[in-house]
Amino acid sequence: MIPGRAPAKARRGRTVTVNRAESPLSWLAARGLVDARQVEAGERLRRDYEIAQLGPRVTMHWDSVRVDGGGGDDADPTLAHVAAKRRFDAAIAATGSGLSDILWRVVCAGEAIPAAERALGWPGRAGRLVLGLALDRLADHYRLM
Repeated sequence: MIPGRAPAKARRGRTVTVNRAESPLSWLAARGLVDARQVEAGERLRRDYEIAQLGPRVTMHWDSVRVDGGGGDDADPTLAHVAAKRRFDAAIAATGSGLSDILWRVVCAGEAIPAAERALGWPGRAGRLVLGLALDRLADHYRLM
């Protein structure tokens, strides 16, 4: 038993099941805090971020080394990385420097909005508003209806 805490049977309250794999953007969408257009824009940005492999790597990247010297019938993965990087950079530039910070932190890095607000030095509850503006501008860039 932990000092200062009631025994398990005596405690009353709710239990919560948390899906740790759920992204902050899908969490907001599930609660109606962002619309389908904003989610689509965010998912496009995240997809390009993943394809371009812009995230930090934990291990060695072995798949780009060809031992047999031949090329397969598949498209060159380097071209896909470069194209995705260009699309990502264009999308971030279209959102602007003031909005791209929260957009990258929440959509690409998977940070929760309160953590992103603290990291950016913003007041509480400002992040959701600014993220909504950033997602709207991103959706305009992608020409989503």
